[in-house]
Amino acid sequence: MPVLELDDGSYLSESVAICRYLEGLHPEPNLLGRDLREQAEIERWNRRMELELFAAIGRTVQNISPIFQGRFKQFPDYGEAQRALVYQRLERMDRELNGHQFVAGDRFTIADITALVAIDIGSRWQT
Repeated sequence: MPVLELDDGSYLSESVAICRYLEGLHPEPNLLGRDLREQAEIERWNRRMELELFAAIGRTVQNISPIFQGRFKQFPDYGEAQRALVYQRLERMDRELNGHQFVAGDRFTIADITALVAIDIGSRWQT
């Protein structure tokens, strides 16, 4: 979990909260949108990346990775079912984003960060 130490010595956790804080301090280039319409579109895609991709990758890794053995009760069959969902989601992303350089518009946004981190984590555990 990312944590940002603020100038006053306090801490801010959670990646979206940190991005909002940093964007408030440094509004350009922004990760969260220039206007309400763009903010809504970026939020929509970021939630898709969180809920449809990142969460399924997390469930896969938690249930099949040796790193979690003994820390959690693992359900390998469930992990494999989640892996199948990840591949389905990635195939759908390929279709939805065909011809697009970025996930949620014409530039790099928080949705790209979420997708890249999810894919990076998932690629470390594929067999």
